[in-house]
Amino acid sequence: MPIGNLTSQLFANIYLDELDQFVKHELLETHYLRYTDDFILLHQDPAHLRSLIPRLEQFLTERLRLALHPRKVILRKLRRGIDFLGYVVLPHHRVLRTRTKRRMLRRVTRDNLPSYLGLLQHCHGYQLTQVLNAQVAVDQASD
Repeated sequence: MPIGNLTSQLFANIYLDELDQFVKHELLETHYLRYTDDFILLHQDPAHLRSLIPRLEQFLTERLRLALHPRKVILRKLRRGIDFLGYVVLPHHRVLRTRTKRRMLRRVTRDNLPSYLGLLQHCHGYQLTQVLNAQVAVDQASD
């Protein structure tokens, strides 16, 4: 199945619905977010979150024949921000992931500028919007 294809997202959502039901009805977790194959569980007690990992691994292996990526299971405090879907989500706002920002600054052109501006509308990106607009204006002037 091609990564990035719209059908991939649809199939991931259908296939992982069982995971959603497991987390909601068996683990009884209330602070759970999932977008395609990325998910977050929030809880005040790190020990509680650690206790969920073996249960999630077992469920994913036995029921869905999937595995958690060992380097992507991360426990961290919310105030430090959670890297999710290209943004760092903080308690009261979102910022663009640094790696995404650097890539954007290298690749921005007049043709793809609207796409990047759309991405920035979902976070605190006003200053970066100004930088991108200025960079494209300079590039256009030099053409």
